[in-house]
Amino acid sequence: MDIKQLNYLCYLHKYQSFTKAAKALNIAQPALSQSISRLEQELNVTLVDRHLQHGQGIHLTAEGKVLHQHALLITNQFTQAKAQIQAMANLTQGEVRIAVPGMLGSYYLPSRLMAFKHQFPDLKLSLFEGGTRDALKMLEQEEVAIAIITEQDLKPEYESRLLTREEMVAAVSIDNQLAKLTSISLDEFLQHELVMFKQGYFHREWILNQASALTITPNIAFETNLINLIKQLVAQDFAISCLLAMVLHKRDDIKALSFNPPMHLNLHIVWKKQRPISQADKAFVDFLLANK
Repeated sequence: MDIKQLNYLCYLHKYQSFTKAAKALNIAQPALSQSISRLEQELNVTLVDRHLQHGQGIHLTAEGKVLHQHALLITNQFTQAKAQIQAMANLTQGEVRIAVPGMLGSYYLPSRLMAFKHQFPDLKLSLFEGGTRDALKMLEQEEVAIAIITEQDLKPEYESRLLTREEMVAAVSIDNQLAKLTSISLDEFLQHELVMFKQGYFHREWILNQASALTITPNIAFETNLINLIKQLVAQDFAISCLLAMVLHKRDDIKALSFNPPMHLNLHIVWKKQRPISQADKAFVDFLLANK
């Protein structure tokens, strides 16, 4: 039993004639009759009452009527599924689910998201901001199809593309004595009170790794995942921090100091190799790579 035979049964019930049903299906009448006969043989029942008087048309038996009800549901679902898949393939329907670090979600992606939405207005975008650990967890549990992570978090089971290379800078108030410098060493940076993201964010992990390599215990005076709060605390000279250079602007009253030597993060867009991404996800990945 296949979808074609079920569709034939639906047409036969509708037109109550092999000749009319075959014409509507654009097939030969014997082909329709043979297909229904094979279905009857497979199920070992009679589906069509062929013994009615001439002119009365044909009708389904009790078994035929029961199968017809199931056939209607199945063929309708098949038609809907086909239409939905075609819509997704044509990018007129679908959803992009992506996990991103907070700084990229707030400062790197917004303009690109708007441009993508303008080009593909029928696609839904679901953005999940959080720490690196959150992004990796969502990717592993397939709550999202794609994620943006740091290079050090890449795994063999990920397909990845380099999205952007960003400088990590020290952020200090313009009123802080450090603002007179043009660059700062990690050792000197770690001597000051810091405001940092909480555990699980690459920004926090990066600092802890750098401090560990220098055998220094950082003085983390404030913890928050709110970027604007971090910037306010820095601007008011309560603490210093390190941020991606992209998030700092002149209006923030914050001086961005390059580390000496300069520090950069490579950020990759990734997906699981064993889980092929959808047409919508692929369109989004291609769009980001073309608009770095």
